[in-house]
Amino acid sequence: MNLFATLRTLRRRHGLRAAVVVLLSAVMTATGLAVASPAQAQGLAGIDVSNYQGSINWTSVKNAGIQFAYIKATEGTTFKDARFNTNYPAAHAAGVIRGAYHFARPNSSTGAAQATYFASNGGAWSADNLTLPGALDLEAPPSGAACYGLSTTSMRNWITDFYNTYKARTGRDIVIYTTASWWNTCTGSWTGMASKSPLWVAHWGASTPSLPAGWNNTTWTFWQYTSTGSVSGIAGNVDRNYFNGSTARLLALANNT
Repeated sequence: MNLFATLRTLRRRHGLRAAVVVLLSAVMTATGLAVASPAQAQGLAGIDVSNYQGSINWTSVKNAGIQFAYIKATEGTTFKDARFNTNYPAAHAAGVIRGAYHFARPNSSTGAAQATYFASNGGAWSADNLTLPGALDLEAPPSGAACYGLSTTSMRNWITDFYNTYKARTGRDIVIYTTASWWNTCTGSWTGMASKSPLWVAHWGASTPSLPAGWNNTTWTFWQYTSTGSVSGIAGNVDRNYFNGSTARLLALANNT
């Protein structure tokens, strides 16, 4: 294992602190040490992917028990994931309930502009029994200020702008992906989205996830519990997730019923 090359690659994808966590998990696995996993292995199994996973055999993914997937579509207002146009229809054809996600760049353009770009480039929604509402990925960038140089008030306004525009375009509430640490720091522990947006929380190596302000009075909808999972049909590591509910509830979220 070339640790320095691996760390550079992971830092570009996850940011420095998250890259260190991923790298430590990889080292522990390679040396035979135990890697933490959720004590409450409940809910439906899912993944999230981007072009970093390379070519995916979605039939194998489905046969491995994966019931849902979030697939990277866009970033900012100029970037579309190179594999989205392959992954999104292929997951649908395999019977995987899938949704698109947008990596937020709040320092580059307005929330409205990015929501419009997302909805026009893969993030739209249809009641076809296999499409989840779009997700807004809110986390620190690979480099630069964790909160993109925005004040907590400006960040709240940016998120509200994105939410309102996306809902006007699709009729759906945006799913929010974040960590408790990023959200509480960059929005000032804002509780204003918890009653509107389902939470997709990231917390790796924990028995239960820490929840951001607002949602800590409710619960999570999706939980990304590791970035070093494995699934048949995908070479290398993949983010693994749970849905907090039954298949019927997942279909209800997909179909807005």
